[in-house]
Formats: sequence, C-alpha cells, structure tokens
Amino acid sequence: MRPAAPIRYLSALATAAALAVLPAGNAAGSAPGVHDVCGTVEPGFARCLAQVRTDLHAGTGVRGPHAATAAQAALPPGYGPADLRAAYGLPTAGGTGQTVAVVEAGDDPQAEADLAVYRTTFGLPACTTANGCFRKVNQRGDGAPLPPDQGWATETALDLDAASAVCPSCHLLLVEADRAAGDALAASVDTAAALGATEISNSYTAAESGPNASYAADYTHPGVAVVASSGDAGYGIPGVPAAYSSVIAVGGTTLSRDPGTPRGWSESAWAGAGSGCSAWVAKPSWQHDPNCPGRTVADVSMDADPDTGLAVYTTDETGGADAGWSVVGGTSASAPMIAGVIALAGHPARFPDASALYAATAGLTDVTSGSNVQGTDCGGDYQCTAGPGYDSPTGNGTPDGLGAF
Repeated sequence: MRPAAPIRYLSALATAAALAVLPAGNAAGSAPGVHDVCGTVEPGFARCLAQVRTDLHAGTGVRGPHAATAAQAALPPGYGPADLRAAYGLPTAGGTGQTVAVVEAGDDPQAEADLAVYRTTFGLPACTTANGCFRKVNQRGDGAPLPPDQGWATETALDLDAASAVCPSCHLLLVEADRAAGDALAASVDTAAALGATEISNSYTAAESGPNASYAADYTHPGVAVVASSGDAGYGIPGVPAAYSSVIAVGGTTLSRDPGTPRGWSESAWAGAGSGCSAWVAKPSWQHDPNCPGRTVADVSMDADPDTGLAVYTTDETGGADAGWSVVGGTSASAPMIAGVIALAGHPARFPDASALYAATAGLTDVTSGSNVQGTDCGGDYQCTAGPGYDSPTGNGTPDGLGAF
C-alpha cells in the first residue's frame, strides 16, 4: 500500500551511513577475486546482487575452501545440494505442490538448458517445460514475446540453481521483467503470484524513495511468501524490496566446514551482507530491536559469501568469464535458498511477513560473530555486528532444519 507519508527518519548511525555509502543500488566494491554480475545502475533502477568468483572455475580440479572428499572434488567448485543439506539440516524430501518463482530482468534464453546441466550434474530430478516442472514467462505472464537480454543470465542461473539445490521437488517459475525498473519488477511479482507461485524470490535491490515506496503493495500477497536479498554493500541505508514490511529480508553469512564441532559447519556474518534502518517503512509490530525506529533489515540469513559460494552453471553466449561452472555468492544466493526452505516446509501462508521468524524459539542457528562494516562503522552496534540474539546482518539466524518454517 502507499504510505500516507514517509517516516523520513534516520538514526545518527544511518545518517553517517548516508554520507558514506555508494550511490543507491551500487555495491560497496567487490573483494579481490570477485566481480559483480550487475554494475552500477541509473536512479530508479534495481541492480542484481550476484557476485562471481574469478579464481574458481570448472577445470581447476579443486573446491577451494569447500574441499572435503575425493567424491566432492570431482564435482564443480562451490557448494552443492548435499553441502547445503548437511550445513542446514535440511531433508531430502519435501516441497511437493510448491512453486518457487524467481523474478529477473530481461530474458535468459538458455535458462532451461543451463538448469538441466546443473540438476543432472548433482543428481536432481529433471525440471523441464515438458514435464510441467519449469515455466518461463514475461512480466505479463505470457510465454512470448520475451524481453531483451539485460545481462542477468548469471543471476538467473544462480536463483534457479539455488532454489533447486534446497528444494529439488519444487516447481520453478521464471518471470522475466521487461527491464530492471521498479514498475516492471513489481508487475512481475504480481504475475508470479497470479500464476500460482507459493514463494517468490527477488535477488535485487533499489534505493528507498517515495516512488519505490509505492510498490510495496505489489510485494504483498496473502498465502505467498515473498523474500528479497538484503544487499551486498554492508551496513548502510537499506534498499527495497527487502525493506517492505511484507517481505522477508534475507541477509548473508560466511559458511565454512568445521569438522571439530558437533554441527560440522560454522557461520559468521558476511562482510557484504546488507543491513540498516529504513527511513521510509514504519517499524513492524513484530520487530523490537532498540536502535531503529523504522523497519530493520534483515530478518533471517543463509550463506552469501562468494568465497564460500554455490556452484552455478550458465551459458554466456558472449564468451565471457562466467561461462560454464562458476562459484557465485551474494545475498542473491541466500534469498532463493530461503525461498526453497519455506517451500520445503510447505507452509508459505505462515509468512505474510517475517513475524513468524521473530516468534520462533527453535529451528534457527544464532550467528554470533562477524560484521558487515565496509566503510561505515556503526560502533559495534547490532546493526552491523553479529552477536547473541537478533542482529541486522544475519537477522534471527540461519535455518536449523525446518522447525522455524
């Protein structure tokens, strides 16, 4: 719904962030060995949030920080479905009757073929147009004409592969917006809901503003869980759609093998995970953190660090560096994974917003270390520093099975 008036409130910390962060929608800068799939964008447009490692590609014969067994080393570099199931205690079955939609800008003509390579490589069941599992439409819900390529092919592949990894039995709906603009992306979310999506994943961000605030209603669909990436620029002013009160804002962690622990894995806040205090969206009744009078981002998290990223397959028809297998991260990875977790649990109607994740007493692993300071320091506050209980970079934690979902 259109707010009657924006809050226009910035805490002292957020005001400092406003002076330090890069222009709206732009990343704070990739780490060495990583490049952003989407570059800078014009005001009013959204940027995708996938980050690709440039030092790990197919043919290297290694899995980098993921190395564990000879069998796993034979797979492409990056975490795959078995890794994610082990790390987050997820079942191999579930998701029947659920449709995870991913909203992208522009057409990826190889999306279905690339998805087939991914699923075959990791032993997942086929998900095709022919068997009714996969569907691709434009923002109006039609199979044609499809929009022109907007350079989001790797983003699209990441979203489809991530959702597949977590929920292999889910149907997948790819909705391709005409362009990476607020109105087109919002219309695509409406289309996804109209076509029966039970979970809708949005791996992009745009600056908070009056015009963008008017799209909040398009991300509100009773019975459908809508999730969005928190951003990859660290602590600062949050973006939309993650800041909308009806959306589950998904932050990010660094996920590492840790054989010396009962879990076998450890997590810390990823340095790039987006977090902040909204100046436009009112504080939801279910959020009670003390230092932000508006909507706080994020609510929940999963692996997003490209250094501990996912294996992704994409066909780059230009012959670019992302062609073939890559290791990809960003909160573009954590958002479709959370959508997949909700689909596995099978209760999307529990998530008209993120309130259920604040009421959960079990089923989440609290992430208590790390920060997302990338040039703006919140002075150790929970808005940029992980600690016991709620914190902004990782929200209420990461999935520990399906109990919280």
